[in-house]
Amino acid sequence: MVHMSRLVCAVLVLAFSITGGAAKVTVTKEAYQGWPNCYKMSNGIIDLIATSDVGPRIIYLGFVGGPNQFHVFPETAGKMGGTEWNNYGGHRLWTSPERMPRSYAPDNSPIDVKVEEAMGRMILTEPTEATTGIAKQIIVEMSPDKPAVRLIHRLRNDGEWPVQLAVWCLSVMEKGGRTIIPFPRGDDPAGLLSNRAVVLWPYVDCQDPRLYMGREYMWLQQDPNAKGPLKIGLVRAKEGWVAYLNRDTLFVKRYDYEPNAEYPDHGCAVETYTNADFCEAETIGPLETIDTGQSIEHVERWYLLRTPKPVKTEADVDTIIRPMVETETR
Repeated sequence: MVHMSRLVCAVLVLAFSITGGAAKVTVTKEAYQGWPNCYKMSNGIIDLIATSDVGPRIIYLGFVGGPNQFHVFPETAGKMGGTEWNNYGGHRLWTSPERMPRSYAPDNSPIDVKVEEAMGRMILTEPTEATTGIAKQIIVEMSPDKPAVRLIHRLRNDGEWPVQLAVWCLSVMEKGGRTIIPFPRGDDPAGLLSNRAVVLWPYVDCQDPRLYMGREYMWLQQDPNAKGPLKIGLVRAKEGWVAYLNRDTLFVKRYDYEPNAEYPDHGCAVETYTNADFCEAETIGPLETIDTGQSIEHVERWYLLRTPKPVKTEADVDTIIRPMVETETR
């Protein structure tokens, strides 16, 4: 386990450089959205901001000078403390299967932050949760010269007995876009055997216009005027990516799928949820039994890309987005 250092709040600004040839990653400490102690990581192409006043939470991701691809809730922005769980927005780390109150353990307290300047890395670690015995950690590694970030999500069991959990990574995306999930390909060229299964939550209406089921992809469209939530998941999500398209910006998450592992929610490794305020792009690791003192990890690789022309149909997804994912996110 990596040694953690306590954030020193008396220091107003810290700046670090991570150099790689002509490119570099910088990390500065500054206020953002009402949280006074945030860390902004930049490689001159994209910016990422993590708050250390609560969390671990990554609260901003975008092209330099561009809008936030994550949704931040105005009513909780800058809020700290308290015993109730707050959906601040941004990107968070949870435990799956979803349980109340375990999954909703509050992340309202300050976290430890360590910057490793030579590696272009930030390590965000919360104190062990008193109610669950779980400690959560996100390790953020930014490429020095590409719009790419690698995140290691870690759960450590500090409790007194083993627990079975999966690492659950939820990105709360800004309004107006859609989460796109590819169906599996290449199992049976003759098409005689089933190769896909979709999981629906009890509140799903299959005639909801936000839900699209095509031949090669499914997606949820975020609609600020919609009523009620909607959530779907994909079993055997072996293509290893999920994307959120908002206007001309494509946020891609890549993950490693383990075909012989057991996943929560009837076998889902990727899920998406939407309501009138946001849309989530979620990946989940395998279910594992964590003994006392042990940890499990799940890695996401993020990419921000610009789509060269509008994407409206499933054919557009196949001819525009899929080639981008296959060539620019390896």
